[in-house]
Amino acid sequence: MAKKAATKATKATKAAKPAKRKPNPALMKPVTPDAVLGAVVGTKPAPRGQITKKLWDYIKKNGLQDAKNKRQINADDALKAVFGGKKSVTMFEMTKLVSKHIGA
Repeated sequence: MAKKAATKATKATKAAKPAKRKPNPALMKPVTPDAVLGAVVGTKPAPRGQITKKLWDYIKKNGLQDAKNKRQINADDALKAVFGGKKSVTMFEMTKLVSKHIGA
């Protein structure tokens, strides 16, 4: 009897699929990076998520993430310009600094 109840429970969970989350349209709207940020991620308009992804690809490709503290980003010359001259920022600061270089 317990087997039948367990089978019914699994069928019920399979039938009730969670609704897919819809992306926020404001985040999907293409934005244009300025010349400073464009040197790192390209100058073509892209959604914010794509710009962030390209920025992280650049950071990982060039080994700019601190080895001991993964939340710390060590800037090279191109990123120093984006970070306002700072040679090291946290990933949370990075988001704030990058948003200054994005135009609608």
